Amino acid sequence: MRAIVIEEFGGPDSLVYRELPEPEPMAGQVVIEVKAFGLNHAEMHMRRGEWAEAAEVSGIECVGLVRSCPGGEFPVGAKVAALMGGLGRTVNGSYAEYTRAPASNVALIESDLSWAELAVIPETYATAWTCLFRNLEITEGRILVIRGATSSFGQAAVNLAVNAGARVIATTRHHESFALLEKLGTGRAELEGPELSRRIAEAKRIDAVLDLVGNSTILDSLAMLRRGGRACLAGWLGGLDPIADFNPLLQMASGVYLTFFGSFVFGTPGFPLSDVPLQEIAEQVAAGRLKAKPSRVFGFEEIREAHRVMEAGEAGGKMVVVVQA
Repeated sequence: MRAIVIEEFGGPDSLVYRELPEPEPMAGQVVIEVKAFGLNHAEMHMRRGEWAEAAEVSGIECVGLVRSCPGGEFPVGAKVAALMGGLGRTVNGSYAEYTRAPASNVALIESDLSWAELAVIPETYATAWTCLFRNLEITEGRILVIRGATSSFGQAAVNLAVNAGARVIATTRHHESFALLEKLGTGRAELEGPELSRRIAEAKRIDAVLDLVGNSTILDSLAMLRRGGRACLAGWLGGLDPIADFNPLLQMASGVYLTFFGSFVFGTPGFPLSDVPLQEIAEQVAAGRLKAKPSRVFGFEEIREAHRVMEAGEAGGKMVVVVQA
């Protein structure tokens, strides 16, 4: 099979095409004929050597057809999505014509959507859904702030929260992105920056904050919550520098909750992928209730250009690569 491998850590040119053996079927595993995969910033960091783990073949998610499944968990030929479970980290991932994933990290996703449209969903929507409806317990009418909302993850979260009837306030660093956020259905856009909790009119009345900017803003996010409000830290758009001298006794408001979610736990006993309604999400996308379209679609031969666009911050949403039509 053809695969894209990380020849050495570095820029987009370090991704090269090679012929590798197809993955062998194994009990508890699913071999998937990869039709398309989404692009993720984690894969950029793996390519650069900035991630703790990086397999020869990158790619943490895909959609495609079951080629073999010795344990019988999925029928051969079924449409599926796969994400995490070590893909691209400890085992060869989805930047290939075939990949092998743990059955616990595979889900049926039957749909008439194109492969490019389906590839928008797995990692981004599974993570956003879990943050919103498990960690933050979002329900209709709740006031939710999403910080870093123009990222692909942020746009997915906006889509899901608006569809659930939440009152969404979204942040972005650029005024020109306000129109995009309003088109997605947010009640209002705010300019991202320091001390947002001092500027936002709903401060101390906010039910939940999904913070994708990260360590640099999470204390400010906690400061804007009502008593009993929840903040979920789930991204690092502002960098990975740690919070300096964090003292909860002095810096956290009483009665608020701080939670974290990282998608690497999907497929473990506490976080089964079956908990996420990927099939229902695909149906909502097909019906137009969720505005989930790829911002750009690349061919398999265009992986270097796709990474260049991602590295330059020009994605504008979720980019996907179509491997086989």
